[in-house]
Amino acid sequence: MKRFLKNNFSLSDLFILPICVVFLYPFYFLVISTFKTLREVSYNPTAFPTSLYLGNYIEVFEKTPIFMAFRNTFFLTICSVLLIVVIGEMAAYPIVFNSNKFNNAMLVYLMLGFLVPFQAILLSLFEVMQVMNLLDSLPGMVVFYANGSALTVFLAVGYMRSIPKELNEAAIVDGASPARIFFQIIFPLMKAITITSIIFNTMWIWNDFIAPNIFLNSRSNTTLVLEIFRAKGQFTTNWPIFMTLSTVTIFPIFVFYCFMQKYIIKGLTAGAVKG
Repeated sequence: MKRFLKNNFSLSDLFILPICVVFLYPFYFLVISTFKTLREVSYNPTAFPTSLYLGNYIEVFEKTPIFMAFRNTFFLTICSVLLIVVIGEMAAYPIVFNSNKFNNAMLVYLMLGFLVPFQAILLSLFEVMQVMNLLDSLPGMVVFYANGSALTVFLAVGYMRSIPKELNEAAIVDGASPARIFFQIIFPLMKAITITSIIFNTMWIWNDFIAPNIFLNSRSNTTLVLEIFRAKGQFTTNWPIFMTLSTVTIFPIFVFYCFMQKYIIKGLTAGAVKG
């Protein structure tokens, strides 16, 4: 036993373990609340449920448009992330392989977008969406999210700089078009950073509340996060239902993150390690 502890634990683990407990406690409270009645949550909020009560899940799936909300959220996430990745990495290609003053200025312009908070341009964005007839529209929200490609451009530029430029030059000499060079040569080499970008943007769009709450009005275009918001009443809240909706919303993205987390550090450090 002593040998096992010596080989598998270090002094730093003693400090990390309490921090993990602090971060995991809200998830523990969230999950156990879904198996309690409202009365039990009120009297014993942190205790284990006395019995496995599934009424909250039955009520959520029967009385809320959870499947429609899941479909809408899935549609927004898949379409938006696909556009963000393709647009962002296509924008990074000329910045790296055709460096000039204009392309470098565009990179600076895109990076300046990080300095402008979303709330500062909210009114202008609403007016633009209204003029383009994109309000209360799922395709309109996809267009809105697709404009958030600056992070993908930043990640892709750093990674592309580690790809030998001789590959691009040899393809040009062979007569390949820029589109063919990008999609058949450069893009397949970007797997690590592409996965990293997919992870970040998927978690952002799936969990986003502000934009859908402002730009989507009808119940037919609702998302999972909006359904959680609607579960909170003005004067009183059924907390077990609220917690159940939150758990149902978090579970898919939690599973997604568990399977994909190993690619985050790999993707962010790949550009520094390669070449």
